[in-house]
Amino acid sequence: MAKIIGSSLPGMPWQDKPAGYDMPVWRYTENPVISRHQMPNANSIFNSAVVPFRDGFAGIFRCDSRGLSMDIYPGFSKDGLHWDISTQPVQFQDADPEILRREYRYDARVCLLDGKYYITWCNGYHGPTIGVAWTEDFQTFHQLENAFLPYNRNGVLFPRKIDGLYGMLSRPSDTGHTPFGDIFFSQSPDLTFWGKHRHVMSTCKEDPSAWQSTKIGPGPSPIETDEGWLLLYHGVLTTCNGFVYRMGAALLDLEQPWKVKYRSRFYLLAPEELYECVGDVPNVVFPCAALTDADTGRIAIYYGCADTVTGLCFTTVDEVLNYIKANPLE
Repeated sequence: MAKIIGSSLPGMPWQDKPAGYDMPVWRYTENPVISRHQMPNANSIFNSAVVPFRDGFAGIFRCDSRGLSMDIYPGFSKDGLHWDISTQPVQFQDADPEILRREYRYDARVCLLDGKYYITWCNGYHGPTIGVAWTEDFQTFHQLENAFLPYNRNGVLFPRKIDGLYGMLSRPSDTGHTPFGDIFFSQSPDLTFWGKHRHVMSTCKEDPSAWQSTKIGPGPSPIETDEGWLLLYHGVLTTCNGFVYRMGAALLDLEQPWKVKYRSRFYLLAPEELYECVGDVPNVVFPCAALTDADTGRIAIYYGCADTVTGLCFTTVDEVLNYIKANPLE
């Protein structure tokens, strides 16, 4: 049995796997866990990040307004299911005024690192790039320099240093809808200057795994296990009716995370339910956050559904690793 390296989290959301269900990831029966109109003047709430915080949970939520402007908002919950989301977007401070100027903000991730909660998001600066900031209380937010030049998306930090350096996964992109995309690993001594870029994995253009043939991108912060870093990611297929986003997994080497040990040939979760298939952008499941319990191996994944609402699904470290080992992408 594989083991999650981390803390116990007995109070995390959880439902057991339904009897007779044969997929490695199963949905929360009360999905969507966050509706599109849960905030005043909200058009949609999705692609959001959640972490344990004090005696409950905190999150950074993407909310597109009824004017369709994109911004990120803090929120709190006692149980990870019922959320109180601020009506005011995150206000960053301390950065160079040029960096603080807002174009747009979306698709945040949150990572507890060195005792602080680091937020990465798609930041608008002459095109999409990776914004970086930290907070200790989810009320005051200190922005750092953007990690990369435009264009880049899906910046995801590792929860500890690797060989003395901070690590981040990202997907270099373009200024449009990005009809391509591979995952890369980058390192930094100080969370400001990023380099030592290494290619992690590409799309699969071959028939056996066409669900990830157009582009791929990292999801939540990688989960450390005794076998490697468990990476949940999204893969995209271009169909005659547009993009379809699904969830997959890979196991990366602990000390050289650009080396892939296993990767799923089959997807773990695909848009099937109405709230995943119908919305502002149909046919999307987009993982952004994962809660883990080291004692039980349980994993709860928050994911965006059809770019409209937020869903929750469950698995265990053994379910995922056994599945990708049994169905590897050769």
